[in-house]
Amino acid sequence: MTTIVLLSKSTDLSFLISSIQRSAPELDVVTHDDPRARDAEIAVCWEPPEGALAALPKLRLIQGIAAGVDNILSDPTLPRLPVCRIVDPQHARGMSEFVTWAALHYMRQLDVVLRNQRDAVWFRPKQAHPSQCSVGIMGLGEIGKHVAAELHRLGFAVRGWARQARDLPGIEVFAGADNLGAFLAGTDILVCLLPLTNETRGMLDAKTFGMLKAGAKLIHVGRGEHLVVPDLVAALDSGQLGGAIVDVFPVEPLPADDPLWRTPNLIVTPHMASVASPKTMAEQIAENARRLVNGEPLLNVVDVARGY
Repeated sequence: MTTIVLLSKSTDLSFLISSIQRSAPELDVVTHDDPRARDAEIAVCWEPPEGALAALPKLRLIQGIAAGVDNILSDPTLPRLPVCRIVDPQHARGMSEFVTWAALHYMRQLDVVLRNQRDAVWFRPKQAHPSQCSVGIMGLGEIGKHVAAELHRLGFAVRGWARQARDLPGIEVFAGADNLGAFLAGTDILVCLLPLTNETRGMLDAKTFGMLKAGAKLIHVGRGEHLVVPDLVAALDSGQLGGAIVDVFPVEPLPADDPLWRTPNLIVTPHMASVASPKTMAEQIAENARRLVNGEPLLNVVDVARGY
């Protein structure tokens, strides 16, 4: 019997036990404090404690529970084993819904309306066509491409920035560091959907904000560590950023006494843009367990060197 151990220092993953066993009754799924965890061949992880994976002598596969695995790759003692992620077909749809809402929030000036409501000010913003609003998407992976296509379908002027050139119908694509400034300079609403790598960590900083149009808006749904929080607050205070919707943070949950909760022109959302369903997680974990046992190619293997 193949043993799977659930490992996390921040999240109770026991909700996956029944779902995994429904998908594959032959698997033995245990928590990290169970004596059987020592014999685990597969570790299912979200923010595993540093050194926990290296301490499992029979480990053959490290399986994340989300699209991002930076929370796993950050462990300096990470064993040289396959690392896989979850790809939920509905994840891109959920992210697209969230980003579309956020883009419409700013394009229709609902941020202005909500401020006016607090002050009992009756003011009707001028209605503009989406084509007059440039949405720039940083990160054109599978989710970024889907979000870009949906915004383009709604009529927004969509541009994208990625490490390498892409050919996306109706999307103006900028590639590489040399073209980042040109990409940002023409962007009204910046959407961060980047993976977290050494190159992208801290990328939402004063330098990036300074290259945007004055008063541009930010929608941050990438990774918490992309964001330099003091630089965000300073850009909002100065008006360089006219507003921001931030869904991911360097520290989560955001502490109740964190000043971001009360920062003007900032909407805080609780990492809710899109998450994989437990059913999808369980099915892909079970399928990779079967493939591992049978010596077949694994699903959604991460390029550890690239970080995604």
